[in-house]
Amino acid sequence: MAFSSRTLGKHLLAASLLAAASLPAFAGKTLDTIKSRDQLVVGVSTGVPGLSAPDSQGRWAGLDVDIGRAVAAAILGDGEKTKWVPLNVQQRFTAIQSGEVDLLSRGTTFTLTRDASLGLNQTAIVLFDGQGFMVPAKSKVTSAKQLKGATVCLQGSNTTEKNLADFSRANKLNLKPVVFENLDASAGAYFSGRCDAYTSDVSGLAAIRSKEAKNPKDHVILPELISKEPLGPLVRRGDDEFFAIVKWVVYGLIEAEENGITQANVDQLKASSTDPVVQRLLGKGDDMGKLLGLDREWLARAIKTVGNYGEIFERNLGEKTPVGLPRGLNRLWNQGGLLYAPPVR
Repeated sequence: MAFSSRTLGKHLLAASLLAAASLPAFAGKTLDTIKSRDQLVVGVSTGVPGLSAPDSQGRWAGLDVDIGRAVAAAILGDGEKTKWVPLNVQQRFTAIQSGEVDLLSRGTTFTLTRDASLGLNQTAIVLFDGQGFMVPAKSKVTSAKQLKGATVCLQGSNTTEKNLADFSRANKLNLKPVVFENLDASAGAYFSGRCDAYTSDVSGLAAIRSKEAKNPKDHVILPELISKEPLGPLVRRGDDEFFAIVKWVVYGLIEAEENGITQANVDQLKASSTDPVVQRLLGKGDDMGKLLGLDREWLARAIKTVGNYGEIFERNLGEKTPVGLPRGLNRLWNQGGLLYAPPVR
């Protein structure tokens, strides 16, 4: 039977899509290096409680750290096969660009400039944040728009400084930035009274308050957010396979929360659940790991290592922690938040 060129084209397209779907993922250079080294090297902050900081025993903890452990568990089978490299804001991009670290997971905002000009890929948002202000409670300031002429301490960052300048100009506040290279210096200056206010992402403000203030109740985070700060891990551009792994580990942790899979019940559900979505997430249904160059258990291991997204948030940043942040925008999409993961299927 003769085929028209249009019909033949449709058959060829269908055949090529079918063939592509049956192929396993090809391991990229970064994944090969991680497996050969048997260790994931992760760039983290120099110490922001709730995001990435060593605890009293020297063990790194925080939301960004847990993302790193989840990726290590998915790839290497063990979330402890990680090396943490503390980086300040000036060092972070050079470290990932040069290959000093495999993954940058340190409270970095996704922006067009960073996505298009640094040779890096933004993976998935792990925290919907925004820049705000902290002031001493005794100042009686209740709104950022009352800060006219105020000195504002901050740790140097292109986005933080630009947001502050834009807000000051738009509201005719004549704010006076006092910029420091590192977090300890900027926080120390604020708490010693050198500045009227401190500005950073709200998660950072809460972390600094919990860590540095003699009495956290003596300092108030003002209600205004002056920017959108979607935070997440970055990888080097040019390795699509590793990019996909990091992205889908994050999405998988969000999907786990949505489907009731926790650190405590993951093994039980893997053995007994008949829900096809749960089976697929935990490697009992379709083999999603094969498409990523991983095995069937990749996501189950990540969940067992750090829990689902909600568990990670509440353990590190939630209202019962010293940081004390409400979930807010970081609730699931079906609970009034912005967290929405593409389906793992």
